[in-house]
Amino acid sequence: MKAKKRANLAVSYLVLIIISIIWLFPFVCLVLQSFRGYGAADGGGGMVNYLLPKRWTLDSYKYLFNGESKFLRWYMNTLIIAIAVTLVQSLVVVCVSYALSRMRFKGRKLLMNIWLVLGMFPGFLTMICLYFLLKSIGLTQEGAVPGLILIAAAGSGMGYYVCKGYFDTIPRSLDEAARIDGATRMQIMTILIAPLSKPIIIYQLLVAFMAPWCDYIFASYIAFGHSDSYNVAVALQKWVWTNDYQGYFTRFCAGGILVAIPVTILFMCLQRYYVEGVTGGAVKG
Repeated sequence: MKAKKRANLAVSYLVLIIISIIWLFPFVCLVLQSFRGYGAADGGGGMVNYLLPKRWTLDSYKYLFNGESKFLRWYMNTLIIAIAVTLVQSLVVVCVSYALSRMRFKGRKLLMNIWLVLGMFPGFLTMICLYFLLKSIGLTQEGAVPGLILIAAAGSGMGYYVCKGYFDTIPRSLDEAARIDGATRMQIMTILIAPLSKPIIIYQLLVAFMAPWCDYIFASYIAFGHSDSYNVAVALQKWVWTNDYQGYFTRFCAGGILVAIPVTILFMCLQRYYVEGVTGGAVKG
């Protein structure tokens, strides 16, 4: 039995190692290409048929931070959108989830069912309507940044499913005991429930941050034709599409690395809470 267990464990580790290599290989290529020079001897900054750089350099990263590039502006646009959406969306989702989990009011089930049905439709179905709506109030192109924040925050309440499931696992007797002691709903939420819900709140923060940070389709649609309002996803795609592909590939790789760093750090630091939030929120609906 011990030999069988060891063999099964060895096979499991082998499969995981192979999957990890396949998953990490594109990222490793991206990192290596970002340190490759873009001179004539290095392939001109375009795609080449070798992996390890012949000449290691930071030229691609230096280009991102000089005055010739708008990368810092694009990066700040993305950061502003992501932080604003994270704060507003997380606040709305947590409040809506708490209300649907703890309170009983007329129309509650109907409201939840309507949101559930609406959530089955892909968001891009409303892109044309949302574009003309934002255009009518001046929140496209030059005003694309606040427009993206508004759209992301407007439908926040519909994402209550996981948070509500987590709140359902917390005994209602805690709320009742606090109400007997004279606590208000706000005090119960902020003092009692919030500390117990740390995993799901962190999970919600991460999910809310990831969506605008990686958004491309809607961001390109709203900021179309105005480069100062691009986020990094749209801007980097423009580099390898409308500009000289052979001159911008290494810079594209360097920009991709800088975009991935904040998300990677967040997940490495908060991975434990993320897993607890997902598993806890899926227990009870």
